[in-house]
Amino acid sequence: MYATTTYEKFIGLAGLPRSGSTLLSAILGQNPDIHAEGNSAVCQLMWEVQQTCLGSAREQLSANRRINTYRELCASIPATYYKHISNRIVIDKCRGWHTPANLQMLCEYTAQDPRIIVLERPLAEVVRSFIHLQKINNQLTNQAWLERKLLDDDQPDPITVPYKFLSWAKANNHGNFLFISYDQIVNQTDQVLDKIYDFIDEPRFAHDLSNIQPKFVEDDNVYFLPGMHDVRSTISTRTIDIELTDACLKRIEQLENMQ
Repeated sequence: MYATTTYEKFIGLAGLPRSGSTLLSAILGQNPDIHAEGNSAVCQLMWEVQQTCLGSAREQLSANRRINTYRELCASIPATYYKHISNRIVIDKCRGWHTPANLQMLCEYTAQDPRIIVLERPLAEVVRSFIHLQKINNQLTNQAWLERKLLDDDQPDPITVPYKFLSWAKANNHGNFLFISYDQIVNQTDQVLDKIYDFIDEPRFAHDLSNIQPKFVEDDNVYFLPGMHDVRSTISTRTIDIELTDACLKRIEQLENMQ
């Protein structure tokens, strides 16, 4: 570690959107030892600082014999980001923590043996969930266009990026990753929580699954999609009656065959 932190453990929460990360964070946040909020900027900030120091700022750092300063700068980001918390454990939510480059950053700047919880859900269900959100917000004007956008690799934050690295993470799991499906979170919540506490090497906590209230509410207006991170007080599923186009189903099949 290069920076003094107020917490003891930094746990990544990664994987697909619409896969239960907000619900899981709200549940885990009931534990007074755990800080779990919404989407975090830590990973992106660390990446940008690292790339700048090794790129456009390298000449200046080298000239002043400070080329290794970037390590301290990167390591200071999570400590600074969470300096206000008093909890022992941070659950940091970023879809891409399970990619090779980001895992390497965790190893180098936060812990030698990082732990990352990776959430999964069938692609078709993820797409239907996004379309449903657009529909109930009266924003759905062209479903086929939205389907293409959601599954387009060239989008700045597509579903495909975290999805494509799921297979890499599974093939290179040396105890760093715990894979949990949306279905397991909803239907086997107690067992999932047991697995998580074993994974992060912490004692069990008596969670109240009949009164789930997130401590940190994201402003979904920033994402132009109200309700995207709403959490109901009890665990339940919605019936989403959305029929995907043939082109979308074909694209999903293509992505699944790449796994």
